Amino acid sequence: MKTNNENTNAFLMHISSFAGYLFPLGSIITPLVLWQTQKDRSTFLDEHGKEAVNFNISFALYIFILSASFFSFFFGSIFDIFNGVDIDFGGDHSYGGLFGFFGVASLVGVVTLIKIALIIIAAMKANNGEKYEYPFTINFIK
Repeated sequence: MKTNNENTNAFLMHISSFAGYLFPLGSIITPLVLWQTQKDRSTFLDEHGKEAVNFNISFALYIFILSASFFSFFFGSIFDIFNGVDIDFGGDHSYGGLFGFFGVASLVGVVTLIKIALIIIAAMKANNGEKYEYPFTINFIK
């Protein structure tokens, strides 16, 4: 049976992902350290720790890929502006790369909001003693 202490520790494993907003790679390192220090105490903590770490590694990978495409649009737009090249995608748009730039930037923002919402949902489920599996997660740690 899960104790209130286990629920609180699992809650903290999920919420510790917000450390990534305080220092680089904090969303991966902090849950990883918490999971490593508490995984032997119970299977409940082990499961939640693995989920939190896998989720944060997966979303770091997703954000990296989106950011890489973001920078390609950004630099493409800058070069187009300085070279005076007008990219036309079948409409009357000048600097068409700029629209892709803002599209990818907004996509990164939406993915970040989804990440925040999923972390909060997982933390609340853990605090209630329920098992939670994040969607869109690659299981790096099994």
